[in-house]
This record gives sequence, structure tokens and C-alpha cells, in this order.
Amino acid sequence: MQPSESVELSEPVEPQDGIPGAAAAPTGVFGPPPVMDRIPEDARPHPFPHPIPEPIPRLGPRPSPYSSPDPLPPLAPEAALGFDPEPDTKPTPARGFDAVAEAVLGDDPRSLPGVDGAPALLGEPMARINEAVRAGRTDTAAALAERTVTEASATLGPEHPEVLRLRELAAYIAYLAGDPVRSFHLSLDLARIHHGNRDAEASYGNVQSAATAWRAVRDPFQGLNLGTELLTLWTELVTEGGPAAEDAEELESATSRMTRLARRARDSGAGPQG
Repeated sequence: MQPSESVELSEPVEPQDGIPGAAAAPTGVFGPPPVMDRIPEDARPHPFPHPIPEPIPRLGPRPSPYSSPDPLPPLAPEAALGFDPEPDTKPTPARGFDAVAEAVLGDDPRSLPGVDGAPALLGEPMARINEAVRAGRTDTAAALAERTVTEASATLGPEHPEVLRLRELAAYIAYLAGDPVRSFHLSLDLARIHHGNRDAEASYGNVQSAATAWRAVRDPFQGLNLGTELLTLWTELVTEGGPAAEDAEELESATSRMTRLARRARDSGAGPQG
């Protein structure tokens, strides 16, 4: 720091108003203010404790410490490694009333072949029945199906393939019409016929239809009676293998319902109804 220049007063200071010891206002010419040393720019205090570093340019995403620095090669096909691929899972075929409903919504029965490739004998009446079902005229479809089954059974026989399909349709219509007991008996009779003909797939499909109708029966005593018939044939099909054995959990579910029906019948304390 440089020393400041002296200040010269033009006149001596006189006591103010003649009062000894009183200070008088200074007069005269003052010199320039003292010059302070200039603080260098880099020596000034920073507003932050430490300077903020410049951001480091990033060339890409930060790699994970657990990832491989190089991409892994694609896996080789199983066949190239000597392993057989898993077989394709086959879709579950439609059974029971599901299969019948698909047939109702499917091709025109008049265009389908009958036995041994011959023209279908019942294509025309089945087409009229399907049309009534699709239109929601269940009563008309039920009456037409019952009349056609009676006439075709007398002409072709009750176990003719086309008659059997027509009887499946009649069981489905009875279920739609709110008559599960009739639907159950029609379906279980068909299951017994197919079982006698060693057709495990068709027999199990009709068992599934009978089970659907059986679950719609609300009376516990009637449900127990029908369930006993159903489970007798169903258990036999499971024992013989085939599609029924593959769906063994379905039989377990039906057995559980029998237990619930027995509990309801016991709690009701009344005799069978109807």
C-alpha cells in the first residue's frame, strides 16, 4: 500500500464559538484518496469451496461392472447342440357342448359328407335345427330335433353315426332350453354307446357334456343320484386311459362336488324333491 499524501489546512483551527476544547469542522483542500493494492483476479475468493470441474464428455452409456465387455454370441439351435427340441404342444380339442356349439356355428351340414363319403342323409333337417338355434328359437329347435331323432332312429337305427350326432345336438338344445336333467340323460346314454364301441374320445366328450348338464342341477338329492351314474362311467374311462386319464383333475373336481352335494343334502334335512 502506498502512503497517502499529507493534508494541508489553509488556516489554523479555531475553537468553535470560543469554547475551549470544542472541535471545529475542518476546512481546506483534501488530497486524493489513498490507492489500495489491486487484488489479482485469480486470488479472489471463489463463491464455492472448490471450483466446479468441467463435465467429462461421455462417449456412450456407462458399462455395468457385471456385464461382459463384448456382446455374447447368439445361442446355437438345439439341433446343432445335439438336443431334440420339445414337441409342439397340441391345443386341447373342443369336447362336450363346446364341440357341438362349434358344429352349430360351423359349416352347413348339407355340405358335409355322411358315412363313407356318401352325402349326408340328415343334412337338411340338421341345417334347419342349427338355424333355429342360432336365431335363439330354442323351443322350435328342440321340437324339430326330437321329431327328427325319432324318425331317423326308426329308419337308420339309433346308433347310426348321423343319428348319434343329431342326438348330441338334441342334448345341447335341451341344456340351452333349461332342461339339464334331460340333457344329462341324453349325453350319458351317448357316452355309454361310444364306450361300448371302444371310442374313448367320443365317449369322454359326451361325459363332459353330461357333467356340464349335471352341474346345472341345483337340487342336492337329484344331483347326488345323477352324479353317482356319471362318476361310475367317468372313473372307468380314467382307469382305461385315453383322454379321460389325461384330464384326471376334472374327475377330482366332480368328486369334490359330490362331497358338497352330500353336505347340502344333510344340512337341508328334507327328502328328495321332484
